[in-house]
Amino acid sequence: MENIPGVGIFSLNELKIATDNFADRNILFKNGSAVLLYKGRLENGSIVAVKRFKQLQYFRAEVEAMSNATNHPNLLRLIGVCITQKEKMLVYPYMANRNVASCLRARLESKHPLDWPVRKRIAMGVARGLAHLHDECPRKIIHRNVKAVNIFLNEDFDAIISNFDLAILMDHGVTHLEEVVSGTVGHIAPEYLSEGICSEKIDVYSYGVFLLELITGRRAFDLIRRANDEAVVLLEWVKRIVEEKERERIVDPDIRGNYYYIEQGVEEMIKIALICTQNNPEKRPKMSEIVRIMLQLGDGLVLSQRWEEFCNEEKLLRQEFMMSSDEKWDLKLPDSPRQSDELSSPR
Repeated sequence: MENIPGVGIFSLNELKIATDNFADRNILFKNGSAVLLYKGRLENGSIVAVKRFKQLQYFRAEVEAMSNATNHPNLLRLIGVCITQKEKMLVYPYMANRNVASCLRARLESKHPLDWPVRKRIAMGVARGLAHLHDECPRKIIHRNVKAVNIFLNEDFDAIISNFDLAILMDHGVTHLEEVVSGTVGHIAPEYLSEGICSEKIDVYSYGVFLLELITGRRAFDLIRRANDEAVVLLEWVKRIVEEKERERIVDPDIRGNYYYIEQGVEEMIKIALICTQNNPEKRPKMSEIVRIMLQLGDGLVLSQRWEEFCNEEKLLRQEFMMSSDEKWDLKLPDSPRQSDELSSPR
């Protein structure tokens, strides 16, 4: 591995000391058997997060992404690396407020819920970070796993995009096919899941689902909802509620009665989420356009135009579906499903 400018080299012994020999009590996050994240204290007193990889492919993917990602306030900054024959580790700044998922769904009673202004700022930060990855790095970086658990929060609750172990790099203006589909159930764009078509628009789709997590406080995919006769896929549940014109049911109870809760702002964010999660990737906006839309919220002209286009597209899709149902077409499943890998369960 080539040296990355500004990134230090740590010895295995230094990181053993920092993490108390990788003690279980210092584990911050575990992704199956592939990755472990530890809290550590360096010799100079700095608190860090040490990411320990068990599979080389994920280490290589993250290092490649970090090597190509130029500095941005909403991207996790790599501090150092440690490579031995048996160990592959990366060192990052410690994030005081963990991640969005923990704040939404595993919040300690002593902690205040995320209020609406903070959620809006998180949404904007992630949009800016993704726009930077897609448009402003030497090569386009597709994250492929945008979700609440991968959005870290620093001491000021600024959004920091993290966990690039599934990221891939492409030349700008290029779309290609992936034989192996990676990502998390409930967050994967339909064209990627069914055909392996990979472009920056799969991150746009995942971002839309992330916005729904942020608004509702719910998981993107949750089998428990079936017991309440609700759609297990969050996107489908939200669409159903929007059609029933009961949008207040969508909002996370933690912010519903909050002084800062602004109904118009939530409604605008729901519209952005649904525009981002259209089935047709060509209809989804670029992340740079989403940033512009969010900067203009309150004016709403660009969003109104996009929303009108979305509604017209939905009407056409319904009409086509009804026509195909009337003609009773014989729909057959494909003989061999696409291979998939790293379709992790939602957290």
